[in-house]
Amino acid sequence: MNLLDECFDANRRWAAEQVDRDPTYFKRLENLQSPDMLWIGCSDSRLPPNELLARPPGDIFVHRNVANVVEHTDVNCLSVLQYAVDVLKVRHVIVCGHYGCGGVRAAMATQPLGLIDNWLRHIRDVHLWNRAELNAIADLGKRTDRLAELNVEAQVANVCHTSIVQDAWRRGHPLTVHGWIYSISDGLIRDLGINVESAEQIPPEYRLY
Repeated sequence: MNLLDECFDANRRWAAEQVDRDPTYFKRLENLQSPDMLWIGCSDSRLPPNELLARPPGDIFVHRNVANVVEHTDVNCLSVLQYAVDVLKVRHVIVCGHYGCGGVRAAMATQPLGLIDNWLRHIRDVHLWNRAELNAIADLGKRTDRLAELNVEAQVANVCHTSIVQDAWRRGHPLTVHGWIYSISDGLIRDLGINVESAEQIPPEYRLY
């Protein structure tokens, strides 16, 4: 049996197990999507958000890309954000990076990588803005992990600077944007203490009202 056949076989077993436990399982999922959380995370295959948070299907709306970047011209990410906030009415947006991130590590290098260099430039900007702090960290692994944290902080700011989030705040929708980071080495998520719930918490230059 090849890999793809194994995937279909595993899917059939999983579906059958869900129905055995709860005959209405798929009928309920079909008619209900009411997550309270949008997860913006890295595409890394070791970071499945539902498993990390032990949440069932339907509980987390998810957007993932290389190094969990939120870029102001990325229509894909912004469309997910708008749907989550305006239609699903989520109350929490989680930007979750991770230690040992390949995208962050690549952004710290200088060799050309091709098309992805255009994407990694956003992380290189974060590196540039914080180069004094980062250059003071002698250990490369620790320096990379610190950049991963700073990247989360920058992407939380980018989420908060969107008209989508600020319009929600103006309407009085209770929405908080959080910055978290995950460690593959121990499986634990750490709260970076970044929590933004109003336009008053962002610089005046980025406020849209």
